[in-house]
Amino acid sequence: MGNRLSKIYTRTGDDGSTGLGDGSRTGKDSLRVAAYGTVDELNSAIGMVVAADGLGDDIREALLQIQHELFDLGGELCIPGMAMIQAKDIDRLEAVLDGFNADLPALKDFILPGGGIAAATCHLARTICRRAEREVVALGRVEDIRPEARRYLNRLSDLLFVIARVIARRSGHGEVLWEHERRPRG
Repeated sequence: MGNRLSKIYTRTGDDGSTGLGDGSRTGKDSLRVAAYGTVDELNSAIGMVVAADGLGDDIREALLQIQHELFDLGGELCIPGMAMIQAKDIDRLEAVLDGFNADLPALKDFILPGGGIAAATCHLARTICRRAEREVVALGRVEDIRPEARRYLNRLSDLLFVIARVIARRSGHGEVLWEHERRPRG
């Protein structure tokens, strides 16, 4: 293993800059830092889902694998030119998504975030994933970003939606359907 942090603070970021994985420095408000920071936030939100009781080993294992891949993606975004996420990772996400989606009923209505704490947290992770994807797209407009990063996040948000549906149903809370008629008129 590489270097270990023996001291957490360095004071080098006190000027509003941060070090990238290649040793260069950039502003803490740069598009690159926003992108990998949101990937880190997404990983934390998925950690909240993983910490929930009653997920089932299949969901827990899928999410733990995703957490490792998100750490790799964060590294890829932190080190310009690095390639960590591969097409096989996206293919695996698609296979997992197809597996979880196979037993779900077809959608006839929009689903509101809810269905118990774990499902709602998974929906939150999905929305963070969409933001991470938007930030990677924005970064890709000004710097070279591999398309696998965008594709991975796009597929992951779909998978998180499906996993949230599965969790809501398995937990007994059920999915919360949007009822257009409930909207106040007047």
